[in-house]
Amino acid sequence: MLKERRNSPRYHFNRYARIQVEMSGPSRDCLIVNMSEEGVRLHSEVMEMPNEFTLVIADAQHPRRSCRVVWRLGFEIGAKFTDLDRLPARRPAAKAAAI
Repeated sequence: MLKERRNSPRYHFNRYARIQVEMSGPSRDCLIVNMSEEGVRLHSEVMEMPNEFTLVIADAQHPRRSCRVVWRLGFEIGAKFTDLDRLPARRPAAKAAAI
């Protein structure tokens, strides 16, 4: 059994979002497989993903999240949120609802 190495728990999400590379550029569809306060696992049919991008999640508390890729496996991407220091602190009871 593998030891959990994440600092915060991941929540299964299965929600569509958009990946935007440049502010005024086109965006690409992706599926959020799971998400934590610190990062996200995405499925994207586009293999040529840059190392840094903005994840756009409609109707979310934080609809635009800056991300940096930390791993890749086929069409799956693991990314760390790089905007954590700019977001307001969350209360522990609101974690699951805030996503």
